Amino acid sequence: MLMSSLYSIEKKDFDKTFDIKKVKPFGDTMNDGKVQISFTLPLEDNEKSLAAAKILSEMMGVNNPDVVFHKKLDKDFTFYIIYGSLKYSVDYSNIHVEPINQVVMTMDEVDEYIRKNIKRKIVVVGASTGTDAHTVGIDAIMNMKGYAGHYGLERYKMIDAYNLGSQVENEEFVRKAIELKADVLLVSQTITQKNIHIKNLTNLVEILEADGIRDKIILICGGPRINNELAKELGYDAGFGPGTFAEDVATFAVIEMSKRKIL
Repeated sequence: MLMSSLYSIEKKDFDKTFDIKKVKPFGDTMNDGKVQISFTLPLEDNEKSLAAAKILSEMMGVNNPDVVFHKKLDKDFTFYIIYGSLKYSVDYSNIHVEPINQVVMTMDEVDEYIRKNIKRKIVVVGASTGTDAHTVGIDAIMNMKGYAGHYGLERYKMIDAYNLGSQVENEEFVRKAIELKADVLLVSQTITQKNIHIKNLTNLVEILEADGIRDKIILICGGPRINNELAKELGYDAGFGPGTFAEDVATFAVIEMSKRKIL
């Protein structure tokens, strides 16, 4: 009898239908909108600040928010983790995004494409520029061993890849690119506090334009907060975010070189 009652409640109270025009986060059941968010407030850890965290979560569109974790970071700063149900949905059918690559070539296919269409080795120069000291991203794309089973550009037979490392000033990066006669420049940006990556990426474009070589190279940036839309707004040819590998970058670069007759 009890199981029958629980089944009736489930059938009645939980919507299991999927509507492509009203997509919501999924937790336990379809359309429950369950989300977990976290943030820090410049408030001491007490009952009043917990209430403030819940109110802010409601203002973000989270129904019935619960503070499932809170921790004092300092006298006047507290970290919160909130769990609740997002009241908003998105019309997925109305979203139109153009992928950077329609098809991603393998390493061997990229090499063959270069032999056939460019007919010479290409030069790729990469670095984490400005004050950015992180090399994980650029190493994953450039280094021979690559990352997660995806070989880096140094392993490609038709690519001469130069990884300049981290904290490379934009002026030095451009000087090295000219010296090596680079076809492709890869810029990794991991440090993004106060949008410092925007300033640094913009500065690089300005230097390339001042030196008259912007149109002669393929300019690509990547990092945790980089996407293709942002990259193009800043004057880059493409931008790659998390979850992309050397073959994604290489495919775009060689096809773009061919299109623009950088041969």
